[in-house]
Amino acid sequence: MRLLIVNDAIPVTESMKEDIEWKRYGIDDVLTAYNVDEAKAAIGKQRIDVLLCDIEMPGQNGLELIRWIRKSQLDIECILLTCHADFSYARDAVALGCQDYLLIPASYEDIGAVVQKVVSRCLEKDEHRQLMEYGKNWLHDQQAIVSAPAESMRSPKESVEECVSYLMQYLTREELSVQEIAAHCCLSPIYLNRIFKKEKGISISQYIIREKMALAARLLEHPASQASVVANQVGYPNYSYFSATFKKYYGCTPSQYREQFGKQG
Repeated sequence: MRLLIVNDAIPVTESMKEDIEWKRYGIDDVLTAYNVDEAKAAIGKQRIDVLLCDIEMPGQNGLELIRWIRKSQLDIECILLTCHADFSYARDAVALGCQDYLLIPASYEDIGAVVQKVVSRCLEKDEHRQLMEYGKNWLHDQQAIVSAPAESMRSPKESVEECVSYLMQYLTREELSVQEIAAHCCLSPIYLNRIFKKEKGISISQYIIREKMALAARLLEHPASQASVVANQVGYPNYSYFSATFKKYYGCTPSQYREQFGKQG
């Protein structure tokens, strides 16, 4: 879990960062920001799980930062800090979905306890999200199996071979997605990818790239071939990307490969 502390009181913020035993409360990484603009920049660069934010700051305050977070639909748990027991602040915080509100000065133990409670809530949400995703994927697989006509029911191996046949037929296309192939095979993308990887040892996307590179290599072995033309022939209009991908497979650029093997042909 990653925590972002937002407070314009720099010494207090740095002391909290260094002196609180964050790992004890489920936090692995702590970042700091001293105003709302710095906080937005930090949130834009990496995932933030928990925000520990002072309300009273020069310029935009903590409540405005949380409004921005909610408007941006970011899944960040927010804890507000304030030195004023003002009901209007609490009311606004609740309206913004902030369940946790601390009066400062507060002991490090009190701050840690609230953070730990929020971390537990984050973990529960993640677990629930994973269970929902698993259930949705399982349901899609079952629906694909049930909705397939009886005459098209195939073994996993037969489904994979049909997948290979289809992708090889359209291998030179720029766009060849797993979703398209799965639709052709009347299976869900997740189920097809799973059985494909079990049969072939790699994912469908990796298989497509491997076969495109193998075809490119065969074309480059022809003495009259041009690397840029071959890139387009195998569905890579962006030559730089094609060249980088080819080099990962063959250890040299397409032009170097053509010079070496084209002469032999």
